Amino acid sequence: MNMNSYYLIFTIILLIGLISTIMIGFSRKNREGDKSYFQKTRVKWVRLTAFYVIAITAGLLALLAFIISSIK
Repeated sequence: MNMNSYYLIFTIILLIGLISTIMIGFSRKNREGDKSYFQKTRVKWVRLTAFYVIAITAGLLALLAFIISSIK
């Protein structure tokens, strides 16, 4: 893979994250407020932690692939 492929993949991931965050922020449910938001917080923390573990692992794998390809 050439360097432009990595930049393209990185840009797509950033745009997906940005668009998703904006969609969540402007959702009707979020604007109205959720009375049950502070219930079942353990499940929410586990899910959020899982998302972070997956994202960090994917980021480290992408960094490793980038470093290996730049060495060759």
